[in-house]
Amino acid sequence: MATRTTVYLDPRIHKALKMKAVQMSVSLSDLICEAISLSLKEDAIDLQKIQDRIGEPTQSYEAVLKELKKDGLV
Repeated sequence: MATRTTVYLDPRIHKALKMKAVQMSVSLSDLICEAISLSLKEDAIDLQKIQDRIGEPTQSYEAVLKELKKDGLV
């Protein structure tokens, strides 16, 4: 069951979303829910990638710059 909530949008954004919902033949609510779901999925993917790389060695920004200077790239 869906939960009702109130979201305050800039009037121009609201107008654009309403127009897009009509163009896509979906409700404004469905359009917003889909956008939020996609954003959360992207976050989950990013977090998983971070977890996957936890054991990798790290290098400081200063060390990277020093290496780039040594190679004549900076």
